Amino acid sequence: MGQKVNPIGFRLAVRRNWESRWYATKRDFPANILEDYRIRVFLKEKLRQAAVPRIFIERAGQKVRVRIWTARPGVVIGRKGDELKNLRTEIQKVAGKARIDDIILEVNEVKRPDLVAQLVAENIALQLERRISFRRAMKKAVQTTMTNGADGIRIRLGGRLGGAEIARVESARVGRVPLHTLRENIDYGFTEARTLAGKVGIKCWICSKDSEF
Repeated sequence: MGQKVNPIGFRLAVRRNWESRWYATKRDFPANILEDYRIRVFLKEKLRQAAVPRIFIERAGQKVRVRIWTARPGVVIGRKGDELKNLRTEIQKVAGKARIDDIILEVNEVKRPDLVAQLVAENIALQLERRISFRRAMKKAVQTTMTNGADGIRIRLGGRLGGAEIARVESARVGRVPLHTLRENIDYGFTEARTLAGKVGIKCWICSKDSEF
């Protein structure tokens, strides 16, 4: 049986950086890990419509800097920055911080969302939930990504595709996606589509020259 490695974790310290960047003592480490997890789960649920592929968290003392990458910054910021202020207050409650000043919130725009694997996977999931044919959704995603300048893309769907009785795996691949080459910039995304027949797992690998993060 083949051994699978997450392409992002495989390239840490070579091509990619950690999504949580801080140092803690042995006593504080578990609490900080749990706090990061709660912040990420909350933001992913809250900003479901904002196309958020990645959330970076940095710490310095009591201060927590949360950097959100989004394809739709207007949804996160809101009119006159009202949504951003509310989001800061809610993150403060989730993180359990005493002062609002302990939360530093930054919003960065993803310039080319079609080259971000997580967003491509989420877009396919959205189409499957709207009962669009999985083959059509895959073909459209592949064409759009390659048109935007990617070197290669690979998509893999697994589950009861098209409402079939037996679950199966379907995949599409165009261009070059060298998973074993560390110096190559491989972006990876995974999500699940909640269809009427059950969950469909969606994996996406994109090889491009430049990283969005």
